[in-house]
Amino acid sequence: MDVNAPATAPRVGGVSHFCKRVVDVAGAAILLTFLLPILFVCTILTLLDDGRPVIHRRRVVGLHGTFDAFKLRSMRTDADQFLERDERLRQQFSVNFKLKDDPRVTRVGAMLRRFSLDEIPQLWNVLRGEMSLVGPRMISPAELEKFGDAAWIFTCVKPGLTGYWQVQARTQAGYAERVRMECWYAEHRSLRLDLMILLKTPLRVLRGPRKS
Repeated sequence: MDVNAPATAPRVGGVSHFCKRVVDVAGAAILLTFLLPILFVCTILTLLDDGRPVIHRRRVVGLHGTFDAFKLRSMRTDADQFLERDERLRQQFSVNFKLKDDPRVTRVGAMLRRFSLDEIPQLWNVLRGEMSLVGPRMISPAELEKFGDAAWIFTCVKPGLTGYWQVQARTQAGYAERVRMECWYAEHRSLRLDLMILLKTPLRVLRGPRKS
């Protein structure tokens, strides 16, 4: 698949864009209301396990620049410094921007990640219009280099809470395959495809581990 930017970056029409936003707002509001008790429990567990802060702000790429994506903190508070001190881990991390059996993850954090509970606060990002329920996996500015010419997708599609890559491959695909999947979604996105991805997401979460 050619991941280079098309002559004109594909954009959804006004009606489709409006419908997607309606689904985002309604879905995020309903999910956030339903998941509030679970979020409360996870917050208490995080506090008891590793103290404050409970919320981690990850700087990620958006349609109009970078923004803070909210997550329940799943790593130790000195995670960045820990990585900086270990050259072997830094080299491993630079390959796919993740670590297998990441030693920085806390006990409660491992459980949160296993069931994607750490991402519940990102529903607030969806309500704010910075993210969508479905879209490319959010990335940090440093990861843009991994996408190369395919970085165009982040100029026309909001990052998603879930997406085509997550439900199709989870962590099994390498980074190059992930880029191809993200480009395919950006070129073929539709409300029907989004609904299909949303329906598949819960089962995919329960099946196996995911990206950090």
